[in-house]
Amino acid sequence: MFPFGFGFFDPTMILLVPSIILAMYAQARVRSTFMKYLRVNSKKGYTGYQVARFILDNNGMRDVPVEMTRGQLSDHYDPRRRAVRLSNETYHGHSIASISVAAHETGHAIQHANGYIPLSFRNAIFPVASFGSSAAWIFIIFGLIMSMPSLLDLGILLFSAAVLFQIVTLPVEFNASSRAIELLDEGGFIVSDEREHSRKVLNAAALTYVAAMATAISQLARLLLIRGRRRN
Repeated sequence: MFPFGFGFFDPTMILLVPSIILAMYAQARVRSTFMKYLRVNSKKGYTGYQVARFILDNNGMRDVPVEMTRGQLSDHYDPRRRAVRLSNETYHGHSIASISVAAHETGHAIQHANGYIPLSFRNAIFPVASFGSSAAWIFIIFGLIMSMPSLLDLGILLFSAAVLFQIVTLPVEFNASSRAIELLDEGGFIVSDEREHSRKVLNAAALTYVAAMATAISQLARLLLIRGRRRN
C-alpha cells in the first residue's frame, strides 16, 4: 500500500494546487516589479547604502553595519549579527527598487531596536521552526511507512512550528514595508509621485510571504487530512 494515496496518485495534493499557483505568481510578480523599478532612477539620486546608513544613524543605530551580500533579491536584516545586508544592485543602485528595499531592511533593524513584539516572537521561534521545517518530513515519512502514528504526530507538530513562523512573518514584513515608505518620505529620499512606485515594489515582495504562508497552511491541512485518514 502506498502511504500517501492510491497508487501513484495522492488526492490530497489537490489542496496544494491553489497555493502553488499563488507562489508561482508571486515569484514572477516580485521579479518583474523589481526589475522594472530597478531601471527607474530615484529623482533625488541616493543609493540604497546611503538611504540605509542615513536611516540607521538618524535612529541612533550607528553601530549597525550596512554590508553587501551576494545574489539578487538576497537583501535581509540579520538579527543575530545586527547587520543590514544588501545585494550589490541595492547597495550601489540609485533606483526606486534599490532605495525601497534598503529602507525595508532598515525597517527590520528599527523593529529589532524597538523590541517590536512580532519580530521578537519570530526570532524566538526561529530555531524550532528551522529544525521543524527540515526534520518534520523525516518523522512524517517514517511514521507513514512504518504505520507509527506517534512519529507522524511528532512530524506534524514540528511542521506546525514552521507554519507558525510563516504566519508571524506576515505582520513583521508588512510593518517593515509601511515603515519604509514613512522613512523614505521623512528622509526626503523620494518625491510625492515616487511614493506609489515604492509601494508597488514592497507590495510585490510582501506577496511572496503571503504565498509562503498559504503554502505552509495548505501543506499542514494536507498532513492533518492524511493523519485522519490513516487513523480511520
